[in-house]
Amino acid sequence: MTTMPMLFGRRRIRRLSASNTVAALAGGFLGLVVVVAIFAPAVAPHSPYATSLLDALQPPGSAGHLLGTDSTGRDTLSRLLYGARLSLIAPLGVVLLSAVAGVVLGLVAARRGGWADVLISRGMDIVFAFPSLLLAMLAVAVFGDGLTAPICSLAIAYTPFLGRIVRSVALQEAARPYVGSYQVMGFSGWYVTFRRILPNLMPVVLAQSALAFGYALMDLASLSYLGLGVQPPQADWGTMINQSQSDLLQGSPWSALIPGLAILLTVVAVTVIGERLSSDLARRDGARR
Repeated sequence: MTTMPMLFGRRRIRRLSASNTVAALAGGFLGLVVVVAIFAPAVAPHSPYATSLLDALQPPGSAGHLLGTDSTGRDTLSRLLYGARLSLIAPLGVVLLSAVAGVVLGLVAARRGGWADVLISRGMDIVFAFPSLLLAMLAVAVFGDGLTAPICSLAIAYTPFLGRIVRSVALQEAARPYVGSYQVMGFSGWYVTFRRILPNLMPVVLAQSALAFGYALMDLASLSYLGLGVQPPQADWGTMINQSQSDLLQGSPWSALIPGLAILLTVVAVTVIGERLSSDLARRDGARR
C-alpha cells in the first residue's frame, strides 16, 4: 500500500524536474538571444549590409561565413544578429502597450461595474472579433509601411486578450476579505484597486504577456515576410525569409531556414516560460485557497 504513494511521488518529482530543466533551457536560450541582440555590433563578424557577389550563396561553415551567405553575398549570421534587435523590440512594444491598456481597462471594468463594465466588455468583444494580422495589414494600408502602424494596431488587437483576463481575476480579488477590510478602514476604491489588487494581478499579467510576446513576434514576422513591416535594407527575421525566397530556387535554403528556425525557437522559448509562469500561478493560487 505504501509503494503506490511513493511511486506517484517519484513521478511527480521527475515531472517537476523535467519541467524545471525545460524552463531553464528556454530561459537560457531567450537570454542568449537578448544578449546577442544588444551586443550585435560587437559580436557580428561582418556588416549586415555589405554585399559581395563573389561570396554569394555560400553554405554554412564556409570560410569567414559561419552560417553562409544569401544571394547578394551578405553574411547570414551578421544579419541574424542584427535582425534579432527589431524582431524582439517590436513585439516588446506590442506587449507593453497592450498590457497597459488591458490592465487599465480590465481594472476599470471590474471595479466600476455597471455601464462602464458593459461598455468596456462589449468594446473588447468587438476588437477581439477582428484577426490581429488583418487589423495590422489594414493599418499598414492606411498609414504606410514601417513598424509604427503594425505595433499600434497589434497592441489594440491584443488588448482584449489581457483585458478580459484581468477583469475576471480582479472580480475574484475584489470578493476577498482584505478588499472589504481596506474599504471599512476608509481607503478609497482607486487606492485599493491600484495599490492592493493590482500587485496581486501581476503574475497573471506577466504570464499572459509572455504568451502574447510569442504571438506578436510571429505576426510581425509575417508582416515583414509579406513586405508590410520592416523595409530593406534593415534586417529582421521575417524580412530575411522574404528576401531569401529566390535562394530556395537556386538550391540554397539556408538563408531562409536559419531565420525561420530562430523565429520558431524564440517563440517556443517564450511560450514555455509563459506556460511555466501560468502553472506556478495556478499552484500558488491553489495553495492560498
